[in-house]
Amino acid sequence: MDPILLLKALILGIVEGLTEFLPISSTGHLIIVGSLLNYTDDQSKVFKIVIQLGAILAVCWEFRERIGKALGGLSSDPEQQRFAGLLIVGFLPAAVLGLMFHSTIKTYLFNPLTVAGALIAGGLLILYLERKAYHPRVNSVDEMHWKDALKVGFAQAVAMFPGVSRSGATIMGGLVFGLSRKAATEFSFFLAIPTMFAATIYDVYKNWALLRIEDLPVFTVGFVASFIAAMLTVKALLRYVSNHDFTIFAWYRIIFGLLVLLTAQMGWVEWTA
Repeated sequence: MDPILLLKALILGIVEGLTEFLPISSTGHLIIVGSLLNYTDDQSKVFKIVIQLGAILAVCWEFRERIGKALGGLSSDPEQQRFAGLLIVGFLPAAVLGLMFHSTIKTYLFNPLTVAGALIAGGLLILYLERKAYHPRVNSVDEMHWKDALKVGFAQAVAMFPGVSRSGATIMGGLVFGLSRKAATEFSFFLAIPTMFAATIYDVYKNWALLRIEDLPVFTVGFVASFIAAMLTVKALLRYVSNHDFTIFAWYRIIFGLLVLLTAQMGWVEWTA
């Protein structure tokens, strides 16, 4: 196995794990870093699906007790049935719109320069939203109404545009719609589980012909790196949101996006989709 390819797998796995649950767009970072590493072939399409699965399994592990409680009470516990209902309602907008526009978005928007623009625009929006004073009426996920879940679900659907950030859209959307920062962050994590599993299954179906047993070492390296990095990130973010806002992430998005556009304008990097 090519050691350079394994190194690329390690780097991209870490990038996926670190960025999936931060409001900075994992898809956008994978597009940019993948282009920078010249890893944009057919193998890379399946690889990105595999490492995304690593990240979501990290969240499942982190919240395994809550997930187990929900699954165990689906048949008899009204509280757990209500929780599952919230996730279904929140998942529906992205599911419906994703099926409608998935191919179009991947064809026309999955390129570094489009991502850079979305990173900058999203960063400016976060700066604007963080200047507003919020008075949350929902302090925990258990207090959410189905209308809250639906609104957050539509916010999540906006993140189909690469560079927006699924977690950023759901967390900031949650704040705007009346959720506390902690409730918005936790619901973002829970909502990621059905959303990312569905996206992974759909992408595997669409790219089934590209799966090859000889790619297993590359996929394994990326999967493990993504799982570990995501585990560390989820724990750190839950601690961070207790006492901080997302301003630092907004400035990171803006600076990173401007850097990508500058390198393209100056001809320093030849960015490819």
